Amino acid sequence: MVAVINLSLLVLAALAKGIAANQKYTLSKVIDVAGRQGITTNGTHYFVSGSTALYVYDLDGKLLASNEDPFVDFNMTVNHFGDIGFYDGRIFTGVEYFVDGRGENIQIVEYDPDTLKPTVFRPWDEESGQVEVSAITVDTDNGLVWMTDWVNGTHIYAYDLETGDYVEKLHLRATPEWTQGIAFYKGDLYITADDGTADRSENDNLWRVSGDDLRKNDTFIQHELEFTVPDIFKDFGEIEGIDFNRDTNEMLVHSNRGKRIVLGMAKELYPGYEKEIHEVYVFSIEDDDGVGGGEDGKADAPEDLTVTSEGVGEGEGEAAEDLEEPNDLLASAAVSLKTTAGWFVLLLVLPGL
Repeated sequence: MVAVINLSLLVLAALAKGIAANQKYTLSKVIDVAGRQGITTNGTHYFVSGSTALYVYDLDGKLLASNEDPFVDFNMTVNHFGDIGFYDGRIFTGVEYFVDGRGENIQIVEYDPDTLKPTVFRPWDEESGQVEVSAITVDTDNGLVWMTDWVNGTHIYAYDLETGDYVEKLHLRATPEWTQGIAFYKGDLYITADDGTADRSENDNLWRVSGDDLRKNDTFIQHELEFTVPDIFKDFGEIEGIDFNRDTNEMLVHSNRGKRIVLGMAKELYPGYEKEIHEVYVFSIEDDDGVGGGEDGKADAPEDLTVTSEGVGEGEGEAAEDLEEPNDLLASAAVSLKTTAGWFVLLLVLPGL
């Protein structure tokens, strides 16, 4: 029996590989910003991208500097920043000419954070299959720059951090819809998706790609957080960029509200709005070894604005406490997995004990 238990725990541990420990996200503040695209930080400042501008804010949301003509030094026509990243004293941007849901002249461009002027230009590989760039981040573990594609979110694309050469692409299964932001944090990639339709009052979501899978051909992405309205986001709209402040252990999420989006372009205002509003939601992060309450695949949002990544269904955590030996050890492990596969192995093992 002991051997069966040990083997089962090993199987469950293997299934758990790539499933992050529960993290609690607590909304601490919301900052109004000028740009509508992306957010990144160097730990002491926020850098925000508009479609055709870059802005610098302090951590209290005070505007410090801006460049509203950031493409003047380009030798090809471009008109669009997506989400941005920061590494080693450089702002990393994905730049393109974007119109009616299609990107051209895609390139990785580095900007000086002091002058907000471009310093390095690196073209994308047209043979990679990428047809748009909605976000960019630096993967320090693998020495890569990752880019997302809003038009076709089936893959994310990796370039060498030092040379700028195209390296590979990673197939995301299942495919997140309308990927908008990407950030590298503690070994994993986090991707925001504008997969909720505002006209239908649907929430947008956060997805996670395990660091264990970043050099593979494909991976099954994990749902991390649902940005429910009005518990977390103030209204239904268009989620954008994401980054993490490693100095303060915070997650930063950019979102827009107030305008209808058609083929990725902001159009007319919704009733009740006089202008489109751009905001950065700042969440404190703490590890949580407990099992979250709330519905599976949704974030908890109690009155104190604390939101928690997906947990097991309501009541399941309490049921685990009443299990008797020797089955309680396995059942508790399966509860913490939060995966269908974990429960399947449990059902196979328990009858033999």
